[in-house]
Amino acid sequence: MLSIAIDVCLLLVGIAIVLWGADKFTDGASAMARRWNVSEMVIGLTVVALGTSMPEFVVSFFSALEGSADMSVGNVVGSNVFNSLLILGVSALFISLTLTKKLLTRDILFVVFSSLILVALSADGEVSRGEGLVLLMCFCMYMFYSYYSSKQDKAESAGEVVVYGWGKTILFLLLGIACLVGGGNLLVSSATSLAMSCGMSERVVGLTILAAGTSLPELATSVVAARKGSRGMALGNVVGSNLFNIFFILGISALICPMKINGIGTLDWVALVGSAIVMFVLGGTGHKITRIEGIVMLGLYLLYMAALVMGWQINITF
Repeated sequence: MLSIAIDVCLLLVGIAIVLWGADKFTDGASAMARRWNVSEMVIGLTVVALGTSMPEFVVSFFSALEGSADMSVGNVVGSNVFNSLLILGVSALFISLTLTKKLLTRDILFVVFSSLILVALSADGEVSRGEGLVLLMCFCMYMFYSYYSSKQDKAESAGEVVVYGWGKTILFLLLGIACLVGGGNLLVSSATSLAMSCGMSERVVGLTILAAGTSLPELATSVVAARKGSRGMALGNVVGSNLFNIFFILGISALICPMKINGIGTLDWVALVGSAIVMFVLGGTGHKITRIEGIVMLGLYLLYMAALVMGWQINITF
């Protein structure tokens, strides 16, 4: 019992360090991007998405290094479902989220595509180094296409971003990265130990505890942005984070350490692809996600969590 209590405390400390590090990293990166006069949508899709996805990166990276591939992939799958359904659902409760045609047909379609690619690459129970390279190539392709097709967006407001001096900006970036790496390592170790003590599978821990913990930066950023009326930042953060999670995080993790996937079930893959499709379909109805649609998204996420807790599965062979 004492060991479980210690693991829980270390888990909470790890989450706190990761969140604080993500906050400082995002502040520094956003201030740097603001100097380049980039729109809030582009900031959300790139800089903020990168900063808020760093917790997923360090957790998945260390999980892969420690041989916990199910936790690594489960963290990304759970985080993407969390982002698409819960974060956008909560954000829509504060303000209807308006989607531009470009965001819907370019970025959100890329999220659906990335989910399908991951399912296809994982069908043989492994994400190899070659497949990790494929994911990274898709990431580079998206960033290249996004950069050149977003040049006309620079005239949009970039929101209220504090522009620090170069010294403070670099300090925040380095301090944020250090906390993310240290806190992420602590988070993985304590979560793995806790799972073993409680008899929980790495899949469930990755899809629930780690996914929610590492997605808190996205939740905080998107909700605050929505409350301030920065729809572009709220949407761009979620969409960009989902793409970073699959293409960049799992791509890097697999390239360094090939991942054997045994515990991720069909239900989880359906939830991953389904949540991306739900985001695309609801966003396409009038090019906005309303409060009612936000409630629907929250309901779908709770249904998925109930399925995990109850141990429900879908018996389909790909």
